[in-house]
This record gives sequence, structure tokens and C-alpha cells, in this order.
Amino acid sequence: MREYKIEKTDNDSDSLMKRVLLFCLSFLALLFPAYAADMQFSNDDKIQVGAEQIELYRPLLVGKRVGLVVNQSSLVNGEHLVDYLLQNNILVTAIFSPEHGFKGNYSAGKKIDSSQLNIESKNKRKDLKESNHSLKTIPIYSLYGKNKQPTADQLSNVDLLVFDIQDVGVRFYTYISSMHYAMKSAKQSSIPMITFDRPNPNGGWVDGPVLESEFRSFVGMHSIPLLHGMTVAELALMIMKEGWLDTSEDEASSAHKLNLKVVPVKNYQRWLTYSLPIPPSPNLPNDIAVSLYPSLAFFEATPVSIGRGTDFPFQVIGHNKVSIGQFEFTPRSIKGVSDNPKLLGQKVTGQDLRQSQFSGLSLAPLLAWHDKFQRAGKVFFTRARFFDQLAGTAKLRMQILSGNNEKEIKASWQQQLNDFKERRKPYLLYSDTTNEPIDTASHNHNKLRRQGAVDSRSTNNISLKKVNLLQPIWAEYIVGPKK
Repeated sequence: MREYKIEKTDNDSDSLMKRVLLFCLSFLALLFPAYAADMQFSNDDKIQVGAEQIELYRPLLVGKRVGLVVNQSSLVNGEHLVDYLLQNNILVTAIFSPEHGFKGNYSAGKKIDSSQLNIESKNKRKDLKESNHSLKTIPIYSLYGKNKQPTADQLSNVDLLVFDIQDVGVRFYTYISSMHYAMKSAKQSSIPMITFDRPNPNGGWVDGPVLESEFRSFVGMHSIPLLHGMTVAELALMIMKEGWLDTSEDEASSAHKLNLKVVPVKNYQRWLTYSLPIPPSPNLPNDIAVSLYPSLAFFEATPVSIGRGTDFPFQVIGHNKVSIGQFEFTPRSIKGVSDNPKLLGQKVTGQDLRQSQFSGLSLAPLLAWHDKFQRAGKVFFTRARFFDQLAGTAKLRMQILSGNNEKEIKASWQQQLNDFKERRKPYLLYSDTTNEPIDTASHNHNKLRRQGAVDSRSTNNISLKKVNLLQPIWAEYIVGPKK
């Protein structure tokens, strides 16, 4: 069973109340263990990712030639989705892999060639006879090599496309860009597509600048904040409905419409902590790295190391000449993780953040190291254009150079965040907390309705039981019961 617990995930006025409530409940659990046992989540409350709910989506896949956009994170109760579908008599004819490859064993930014997966041994299994799967191998097409978008030729043996990859909720994490291109190809080829949803481990935050169009790149394709607080299925709905797949007037007026469906996560709420069962990429090996990633990835555009080439990437900060702190490490080449890390073989001194408490988006490390470099007379933004692409704007870099503090910088993008929160409301499949209803009356083209009742054992409007899935009016996009 996946582990999840109630935790502070935002900075709103309810945060203190939540912490007090948790303390009181823990105290009550010690005094009244029988009551505490009654309050535990049952098996019916266990988080189930989209891929685990095969009873919902199998009817859509049976008899189809299925293409999968997957990687090592595409697990179903510990088993890879490819194996799981084959064992359930589903015909898989093509695999598409994103950055880091099908097995997640390629360094960041490394181009990947297409290959194939040998499944001959699987075809000999008696329980696969009904699938009529005569292939001995399944082609694995790289979406991080010669092309980032599935080609018409690669989709020629595909009737339906499935996307199932664990994202981390940060705009410059490239898996959502690969999803965008997969959706675009599915639309152009008139192939239905299903997105299996998974929790967003950084889903409790909406923060950072909203991407400006002139800084659009593969590390940022959509007009969303750095931390958008959405799952991949929610993003897929937004990408389609906002017309972001259409990059020209011809595409917008095309008769081809994307036939998209999503399989939501069962029993999920944004404010629940979700511990990833497997690293989503080689340099995010644990929950700490996933949490610090939004704040530390900016350092990729500077001379400063964030631990690539160590056993704790995205958990430390250091440099060989300028330093804050006394923690020492030496980056080394690690095949399939970090082949040629920054400051390779050099002794680096800096900060160990593995015990740090900040999460979401913190600019404190970035501002502190920039100030240190400035005082040392050294250039900090050595890859200015790349930094701006990560930020989605040049304004952040200009604000840092001008000496603005974190409070001033965050205040400058608050209105954009408020606008985005309103814009995203029609596409949310899960509410943030039970006392925060989703009001979409202003969106006359897409309105939401809350389904199900709040647990009667809730205290101070903070429920101990997750509310049900929000049911959009465009229910045809959702695979599952329409309660």
C-alpha cells in the first residue's frame, strides 16, 4: 500500500489549524487507541493510480493495437504496465519513451536512440493466447532523440495511445512536454488517447512565474506557473481545452479533434503527501530531491553544482571556489545517472539540504548564492538564456540582478497566479481540501460539480476522509463510474 498522510502543503490561513489538529489527533490516539483505530483509512481509501484500475479501462483496450508512452515509473502494484497489459490479453504494438529512456537509465539531456523490447518469452504464456499477440518484439521509439513527437509511421500500427508516466508537478520537468507531443500526434492521426493519472508529489503548491510565450521551449511549453499544482490528467484536459495543441490557424480549424479520455486517481487529494514508489528520473532518487527540485533546478543555469554525480543529487549545493557552508562533496561520473556532471572530480564546498524544511518554491538558496558570487566578483548567470527558459521569463533574472528580495519577487507574480488558479478551475479533478469548494460559475463553457459528502467525523471543516472525485460536466472524458 502506498503511504500517505496529512501534511501542510500550502501557506494559507488553514495551515496552522491543520497542524494543531494533527497534534490533537495524535494525542487522542495515545489516550484512546480504539477510537484511533476507527479513524484509520480502510482499504477502500487506498490511493489507486489510474493504471491500477484495469476494470475501468480494459474494455477500451481489448481488440485494439495499443501504443504506450511509458518509462520505468509506469508501475501497476510493482509490475510494469507493459507486462501487466500483456498478462491481461492486451495487444501492445509500440512503446514510446521520454527523456531518460524506457528504463530511466539515461542522463539528463542525453539523446536516446530507438530500440526494441523482446517479449517472445511472454508470448509463450498460456494466459496470453487470447491476446493473439504474434509479435516477438515491441519497438521502443525514443521521444528524446531524432524526434520528440511520435511520427505517423511510428503510429501506423497503433489504434489507441496510452500515456502513463509519473510527473513531479514542475513545469520544466519534460515529461509533460512529451505528453503534449503525444497528444498532438494522436490528434493529427485521429487516434484516441487515454491518460492514466498519477498523484502530483508537489501538488500542494501553485507558485512561480507563469511562462511567457517568447520563452517557450521543451522545458516549458505551456502558460502555467513553475509549480502548477495539477496532475497529468488535469493538464491533459487543460492542454486540449485551451487549444494549446494548435500552434497555427490551420491546426485550430482542422477537422481532426483529439479523442481524449482520462482515468483519475482513486481516493486522492492534492493536500495528501504521496511518496513515489520509484524514482521518476535518475537524479530525483527520493522524496527529498523531488521536494527540493523546484527550488534547486535553477542552479543548472549557473556554475553551481546541485549534487549531480553524487549519491544525493538535488539535495546539496556547492562550488569549488565560491561557497556557503562547510559541506564537502566531489562530483563523479555515474553511468546512466550523470555521465559528465558539473565540476567533475573537483572538491566542492557548500550546503547539505537533506535536513532542510522548505518545500514548494523557495528562492532563498538562489538569492544567497547569487549574492555570494556577486561579492566575489564572479558571473553567476553563465547560461542566461537557459535560466530564462527555466523561469519562463527574463524578469526573474532581472529582479535578482537588481537586488530584489524574495518577498518582492513573489509579490510581482501573484496576480498571474491568481489568474491562473481561476483559469485552471474547470480542469481540476480533485479538490484541495474539503472546506475549499470549487466554484466555476464564471466559466460558462465548463462547470464542475462536487460529488459525494464530507466525512461526518471531520473537525474544523478539515476532513480525515478524502472527498470524492470532482465530476466535470464533460463526463465523456473520464473513464469510470459517473456518480
